[in-house]
Amino acid sequence: MTEVPLLYESGGESRFDRVIVITAPRRLREMRRDRPIDEREQRLLPDREKVRRADYHFRNVGSEAELDAWVEG
Repeated sequence: MTEVPLLYESGGESRFDRVIVITAPRRLREMRRDRPIDEREQRLLPDREKVRRADYHFRNVGSEAELDAWVEG
């Protein structure tokens, strides 16, 4: 498994057989970060577009253990 935060923005998706996009609501992402979401994030593709392009999608609104269980499954 490879984690690539800017996969679509860098055009790197063709290097992988399958893509999984993990999203979380903006408010939740802000709560999980040590600092506020900056203007850099506004230059990224919207989550909706990433999900449309991906082979799999997981909406991460639970615990880290729930995310780990989904990835292992």
